[in-house]
Amino acid sequence: MRYADGGGLTAERRAFREQVRLEAGGRFAAGEKTAVIAKELRVSERSVERWRRAWREGGPKALRSAGPAKVPRISDAQFAVMEEELGRGPAAHGFEDQRWTLVRVQAVIARRLRVSVSVATVWRLLKRRGWSWQAPARRALERDEHAVELWKKEVWPQVKAPRRRSAPGSSSRTRQGLR
Repeated sequence: MRYADGGGLTAERRAFREQVRLEAGGRFAAGEKTAVIAKELRVSERSVERWRRAWREGGPKALRSAGPAKVPRISDAQFAVMEEELGRGPAAHGFEDQRWTLVRVQAVIARRLRVSVSVATVWRLLKRRGWSWQAPARRALERDEHAVELWKKEVWPQVKAPRRRSAPGSSSRTRQGLR
């Protein structure tokens, strides 16, 4: 994770950043220029412009910290409901084939639990609960190993793109023949 407390800023760092924004708000009221504020507070001019816009629209209150980012949680009871839904299969939820994808699981979570989560969160949630990506337990009975090996030796080398030559080429549009 990027930060110590699992993906967000620490409370001290949030408070420090809030103080910087509030100080910028005081300077906005005094009429200082964006470039001067950015240089003295050691932040980008773009950030100062964004803060100034928020300050104009909502005053100093708009510069206060909104707190730590909320991470959506799915309780054990909610996940039990999800396991039932996943057990019913994708076709029961209106999907054409019998494959669960992360996007499909995300859609079922949104529809059934009314919780909006990212695809990455779906993956972490499923992985934490012991689910894994689908893989066949064994090879298909119809698979002909001899035909596969033959294809790899004879057909694949012809299909595979040839390697680039090692001689240096020319990027000049006027000397096309030397590429």
